[in-house]
Amino acid sequence: MELIIIAAVANNNIIGNKGSIPWHSKEDFKHFKETTFGYPILMGRKTFESIGKPLKGRLNIIITRNKNFVFEHDDVIIFNELKSAVDYCENNNFKKAFIIGGSEIYNQSLSFSDKLLISRMKVNVEGDTFFPNIEKDWKVIKSDDFNDFVLKEYVKK
Repeated sequence: MELIIIAAVANNNIIGNKGSIPWHSKEDFKHFKETTFGYPILMGRKTFESIGKPLKGRLNIIITRNKNFVFEHDDVIIFNELKSAVDYCENNNFKKAFIIGGSEIYNQSLSFSDKLLISRMKVNVEGDTFFPNIEKDWKVIKSDDFNDFVLKEYVKK
């Protein structure tokens, strides 16, 4: 199984502010949906709560340390640790799975992810949540320019 981190990141490495994305890009949302549709998406509880509902056409896997967290829905599974969620995807023979945030989940998954798909948004914004520094361990193998962002594909050095 290929484990892929997908994120939209401002020029100044911000990914969030007070629980939400500090920009709006229909172009990036379209790319995100087309890329992740049909595959499991793994996210932290705070990311799930900021989205507000399960994303259609994908198995929504929520990682939380809160053992009392419940969300009843056919397309939602809850795990208390990231490794268990990844193992679940591997054991169920998914071709790909996407890590979609937030910051803590990105940090935990960088060491064992296969690829990064980073939408480098063409903005600097204020925020309180940052994407991890990847320049030391990852290299760009592909770059595509869009109106709102530059899509960069990374692999480990």
